[in-house]
Amino acid sequence: MAVYTQVSAEALSALLDDYDVGSLVSVKGIAEGVENSNYLVDTTDNRFILTLYEKRVDSADLPFFMALLDHLADKGLPVPRAIRDRAGRQIREVAGRPACLIEFLPGVSVSHPTPAQARSTGVALGRMHAALADFTCERPNTLGLAGWHALAARCGEDLDRISPGLGRRVADELAWLDQHWPSNLVRSVIHADLFPDNVLMRGASVTGIIDFYFACSDVRAWDVAVTHSAWCFENDGTGYRAACGEALIAGYDETFGLSDEERAAFHALARGSCLRFMLTRAWDWLNTPADAMVTRKDPLAFLRRLDFYRDAAPEMLGL
Repeated sequence: MAVYTQVSAEALSALLDDYDVGSLVSVKGIAEGVENSNYLVDTTDNRFILTLYEKRVDSADLPFFMALLDHLADKGLPVPRAIRDRAGRQIREVAGRPACLIEFLPGVSVSHPTPAQARSTGVALGRMHAALADFTCERPNTLGLAGWHALAARCGEDLDRISPGLGRRVADELAWLDQHWPSNLVRSVIHADLFPDNVLMRGASVTGIIDFYFACSDVRAWDVAVTHSAWCFENDGTGYRAACGEALIAGYDETFGLSDEERAAFHALARGSCLRFMLTRAWDWLNTPADAMVTRKDPLAFLRRLDFYRDAAPEMLGL
């Protein structure tokens, strides 16, 4: 979450007039994250999140995201629906951006997950994958292997401004993934971005799964690898936390589970996860406007994770 586009109190009050949600009490911009502009909105009836979709989110994809959230909520998963206005619309325009007023879910995002919290997240991820078995909508993954090549080319020599030799490292990893990326694994709609800041918790219980704006159709087990790489290290990418890795996989196995083929491919999937997030963080690091109310994230934290996965034995990962 972040704030790129400013919304006045007057514009927000006018928007809320079209909903049965009460009148505006307060609004506050949310600085965390890098994708969209987000505001915490309190009304006389309840609390909501107003999200304005910035350039990385294609407005043509928004109906897919809304259908996905409605499907998961109907299955009983703790995901936030987009509120419909009195005309039945979930997607509106605010300050020249497509926007949604979204349910607020209780809980906090943890910065240093415990094994119990990692296990609960694995359980929730497995339940989500089970619930998506009959979801028929699809969305291509624009940040799959082909997208990583394109993003690396767009960053170009500027990668070495982040760290000397980073461009060469990226090129070598892309070449390895071209040779080893699994093509025969089960595909599904996946979250594709299940970081700790996209899971809300009370204690060790998951109370919300949020920010589905990278959700897409891709290798289902890659979702597990993304979550593993996000939850099982220190924030700077050092210090693999084996107890969290084991707990996450155990929780996922409890509600869904990895096949033998998925376990065998996990190293490649995890390396792909690390490269994907290193590249998108690198792009944001190089291109975030100086006046944006946003916290940039260190691309090298995922280079360090990549170095770990390259050499880790399966038993170290909880497989």
